[in-house]
Amino acid sequence: MILGVSLVAYFAAVLARTEDGWDVSETELDDVETLADLADLAREAAQDDDSVLVFIEQEDVWFAVVRVDGEEDPRIFVSDGAAAARSSYGSVLTDELVDQAGESEFGDLDNLVAELEDEAQAAEQEDEEAEADARGGVPVGPLGDAHLLTEFGLPSEELLALSGEGAVPGDALEEIAEALGCGEILEAVR
Repeated sequence: MILGVSLVAYFAAVLARTEDGWDVSETELDDVETLADLADLAREAAQDDDSVLVFIEQEDVWFAVVRVDGEEDPRIFVSDGAAAARSSYGSVLTDELVDQAGESEFGDLDNLVAELEDEAQAAEQEDEEAEADARGGVPVGPLGDAHLLTEFGLPSEELLALSGEGAVPGDALEEIAEALGCGEILEAVR
């Protein structure tokens, strides 16, 4: 950032659950410096403490979904922890996940991802994890709560598949929105 101006292009949208489905609006993250700021932004859009999702994407490098339900702690999923950790908004999320989880949860997530890949890809991932340890412990690949959209019809396996190698974050957010039933509305604000 230079004088408060971000040099990296982000897309952010708030999806508020309503009686009639989802209300989607593009949002600015200029005043977001902490996860609490992001949660407050989401809560402002909530109707009757219903669920609110915040979609964040950085130039097709990574995406995140943050879920806020009333006054509960936000739930976070990031498509690529290491990539997000290198950006201002992404680091807000990855720092929180690292603080919450410690190293033990990363091992569980790595095992789940390894089950989805063949042995050659698993070996490559181990090399990337060793590099992640050298960068401060933020792993390459998906990080956080892959189950945060399950009750809305998007199983964790599908969310993880949208985050895999070769996935395009903008396309992934469109597919997530389609699964939630608000694809056209999200497309209208992009």
